[in-house]
Amino acid sequence: MSLPVKFLATAIGSFPHDSADSAIDLICDTIPDAPVWPQLPKTGLLEQMEIQYSEGIPCSVIDTEKNRIYFDTSGDYSEEFAAFYESYIMAMDPDEGNGDCSAMAITGDYSSGIYAMEQRLKAEGAKRSFVKVQTTGPCSFALTVVDENKRALYYNEEFRDVVVKALAMKCRWQIQKFQPYAEKVICFIDEPILSAFGSSTYISVKREDVVAYIGEVVDAVHADNAIAGVHCCGNTDWSILIDAGVDMVNFDAFGYGETIALYPDAVKGFIAKGGILAWGIVPTSVEIRNQTVASLASHFDFLVDNLASKTGLSVDQIHNASVITPSCGTGSMQTDDAEKVFYTLRDLGAALREKY
Repeated sequence: MSLPVKFLATAIGSFPHDSADSAIDLICDTIPDAPVWPQLPKTGLLEQMEIQYSEGIPCSVIDTEKNRIYFDTSGDYSEEFAAFYESYIMAMDPDEGNGDCSAMAITGDYSSGIYAMEQRLKAEGAKRSFVKVQTTGPCSFALTVVDENKRALYYNEEFRDVVVKALAMKCRWQIQKFQPYAEKVICFIDEPILSAFGSSTYISVKREDVVAYIGEVVDAVHADNAIAGVHCCGNTDWSILIDAGVDMVNFDAFGYGETIALYPDAVKGFIAKGGILAWGIVPTSVEIRNQTVASLASHFDFLVDNLASKTGLSVDQIHNASVITPSCGTGSMQTDDAEKVFYTLRDLGAALREKY
């Protein structure tokens, strides 16, 4: 993939603002070349990470008293599943599917940010270079959300398959919604749970399964000619994401930047094939108060030099394949701190472009 992404700045998705318009003002001011639609978890239960993408998935139940989501697997769900798979096949069949994924649409009740960003871009009347959308990844969704017995949905094979396919459809629905406003749409698959991959908690989760489930969603993103990215905000086996066929790997470079160099062969092959590294170099914690553009640029240079030494790639090769982002979403931050994250990100991108 040959795209002009050198030091392109974009974001993960969540913002601490209590209105979509205020978040979008910040987005358009700081990451204008690759804006995102904002997730606004502080505005209500329906904009929480997994709940926001649960709409329309068979047997999902939102418990407003306990502020949680679970799936009721106890009854006869055969008709709901049959209807779901019928809509899936009609949309997604590679030979006869019509691509219409509206059965898994995210309505305004679950996301004010999608529709506010759509209206903002429509009013502009011009295409951005990129627009980024995002979906909770299948592993994080299925390992976090439970059934009525508090067992992770991941361990129910029937429901796990539905989750993977539903999230794939939600990716395509978003991509299609924003394609009129972008030269290219980027779709992130957010997999924070993979930072615990290999731990005793998830010892039964197999590498090849993770690759397959993420890969299925990646294939859906590619079906609409979009860029497939994966975000993980902790340390993980980065080769898993590369093997899943993603185009862009987003990682917390501020906290775990050296870990990407632990997989030199995988990273070298990834970049050689046009893969993109999205460095989450701007911290999304109170640590942002102690950072400057100069300090983060120095840290970034150190990490790039380290990766170059481990992989044999040149610094220029890595720069040409480098996007910069915050280390994670900013939804849980104080608004002032979050805004500093984005203005620092904007200025860091400008400084790197000027230097290189």
